[in-house]
Amino acid sequence: MTDSTPLLDTINNPPDLRRLAKGDLRQLADELRAETIAAVSKTGGHLGAGLGVVELTVALHYVFQTPTDKLIWDVGHQAYPHKILTQRRDRIHTLRKEGGLSGFTKRTESEYDSFGAAHSSTSISAALGMAVARDLRGDDNDIIAVIGDGAMSAGMAYEAMNNAGAMKSRLIVVLNDNDMSIAPPVGAMSAYLARILSGHTYRSMRKVVKDMTKYLPDALETRAARMEEYARGLATGGTLFEELGFYYVGPIDGHNLDHLLPVLANVRDVKDGPVLVHVVTKKGHGYAPAEASADKYHGVSRFDVITGKQDKATPTAPSYTSVFADALVKEAKKDDKIVAITAAMPSGTGLDKFSEAFPDRCFDVGIAEQHGVTFAAGLACEGFKPFAAIYSTFLQRAYDQVVHDVAIQNLPVRFAIDRAGLVGADGATHAGSFDNTYLGTLPNMMMMAAADEAELMNMVATQAAYDEGPSALRYPRGEGVGVALPEMGQVLEIGRGRILKEGTSICLLSYGARAQEAQEAAQRLDAEGFSTSVVDARFMKPLDTDLILRLAKEHSLLITLEEASIGGFGAHVMHFLAEQNMLETGAKVRCLHLPDRFIDHASPTKMYDEAGLNATQIVDYARRLMQTSAPHIVDLGARN
Repeated sequence: MTDSTPLLDTINNPPDLRRLAKGDLRQLADELRAETIAAVSKTGGHLGAGLGVVELTVALHYVFQTPTDKLIWDVGHQAYPHKILTQRRDRIHTLRKEGGLSGFTKRTESEYDSFGAAHSSTSISAALGMAVARDLRGDDNDIIAVIGDGAMSAGMAYEAMNNAGAMKSRLIVVLNDNDMSIAPPVGAMSAYLARILSGHTYRSMRKVVKDMTKYLPDALETRAARMEEYARGLATGGTLFEELGFYYVGPIDGHNLDHLLPVLANVRDVKDGPVLVHVVTKKGHGYAPAEASADKYHGVSRFDVITGKQDKATPTAPSYTSVFADALVKEAKKDDKIVAITAAMPSGTGLDKFSEAFPDRCFDVGIAEQHGVTFAAGLACEGFKPFAAIYSTFLQRAYDQVVHDVAIQNLPVRFAIDRAGLVGADGATHAGSFDNTYLGTLPNMMMMAAADEAELMNMVATQAAYDEGPSALRYPRGEGVGVALPEMGQVLEIGRGRILKEGTSICLLSYGARAQEAQEAAQRLDAEGFSTSVVDARFMKPLDTDLILRLAKEHSLLITLEEASIGGFGAHVMHFLAEQNMLETGAKVRCLHLPDRFIDHASPTKMYDEAGLNATQIVDYARRLMQTSAPHIVDLGARN
């Protein structure tokens, strides 16, 4: 190695890293930060969180014997520097691309990804499971979970900590506090305290003192324990974690390797009970455009490294999310009972606009979807009209609350389900694949899906007016189709679809945003001599049964379309027609839906090609069916 050779060029894996002198780690961290910026500038993705943990990533792999020691990154969107250091630097330019690296940790991608994660607040639970498995095997490796302060707003994190503390399991939790939401100012004194408190001498002395207090009268023993706890709480702020059974160390400067390394080495050598290390970092650290940005470049498209300017295409139509937000604001101006709830995604769901207009009527509950749903139920009990705007994939986390606290009590909570369908580069973990199925099984649930942005406005108005029970409105990620928008949404008749195009031979019955592909497919089929109808179902519950019966009777072939899994809209249509004996009389009915497998990240178009839900695949499938003379029933999911 020459003086001009970058240190990062000598690192293929953590064992290479651990051969470096401690004095070289600062240079390595700087090079790793530059490499992360360069990679994400070409691929887009999550940047700010990764930049904030560069030094922590280097320190963890330096101190611990990964992959024997298990390192678990909560959510995983901060793991890009980790990927670069763990044999994936040569593929980092494929991040979030078809066939490339995942934007999150993934067990099948590397032995260094101990746990696959993309939803928040799972790391401590997984770490505890691994720690117990280690103990049952009689092994002695370390288990380390890195969790952000935002993820600590979820109840699951505290459930896991409570369990770990009660079991006295040996594991290490690193709390990455990148918002200064918990920590007092960090400096030399707090770093000194952290080193002292994490060291063997202090811990041994503390144990001696505790043993001595056992010989004191009960009242004095209790008082001594409280005084010790109170003193440590004043010095460190760790009383909450101590109450949960964790030994608290911190806060320490997460960008100072001279502080990180000795503390991590100390807690590595602790062999009894769980430890929490409180590390304070700055999201976007080391890259000026990210540090200056309001969201610290949490998620970015491709950008120019020098200026930080992002390469964003000029939209041809407003996004579904923004149309929803604008429509809800308009409805709320007419009705002061409308309130909005988000689970730590105000900008992602568009509710930042609602919050600006009605700051007292918008509630961000943190990464706590379960609480958010029941909180909405409480508001509904008192006559308010709560709109819970939650991504489809995140609403999965609150399913019991939807069932028990909303549906059983028939409370008019309005679920606005963003990111319904496939979502591109975020992949299977964030795809909105299952809400049609998991909500469609629930009594009392009224369900709608928007075919375009104008329909979305109408459905927001419909939800605002609907007080008979809970309702769900799904819409996709990305831009609308460019239809003209009304000034105000119109309240729709519940359970009534609409015919977009009349034909006589084939009927494409769409639920949701595949309606645009259905119309393109119909034009192609017409050109081939197959007269094709296109119908927007609008509602899944209740179904427009009169319309569906007529469509089945008047067409040789009826195909349902939905960007969701098996068991959803198509299954409900099929079940209804079976009850009406329509399937026995020769109606040819098929269901197009997402295949019964998880689809890896790619562009949305490629993902829908793979799912068989773009116009070309719809045409090919309909053509083949029309060339088959014998009527029969097949669920297309079987061919996938």
